[in-house]
Amino acid sequence: MKKVQLSIYLDPEISKSLDSFANHRGQPKSLVAEAAIASFFSPDDSERREAAITKRLDRIARVLESLGRNDAVTLETIALFIRFWLTSTPALQEQSGAAARQRN
Repeated sequence: MKKVQLSIYLDPEISKSLDSFANHRGQPKSLVAEAAIASFFSPDDSERREAAITKRLDRIARVLESLGRNDAVTLETIALFIRFWLTSTPALQEQSGAAARQRN
């Protein structure tokens, strides 16, 4: 397939970066620029990013569900303890109740 020629104007900083990168890789600037443009328009990058975000959100949702279950178990345990404590602790006598109220 025949390639199409394209003339573009770059900022001097970007041009230096392109020259440096191309020299470092040992490839022509046109090939590096072509790869960069192809990567910019590639749908794979956005799909991979979306998949990674979805995976992280699923993991966060599972952690939150686990925390919700843990909270429910904790609250149920506290409620059972309070119920047990109230039923097993004898009531204060009249004299002790008056003394307990005076301390507060």
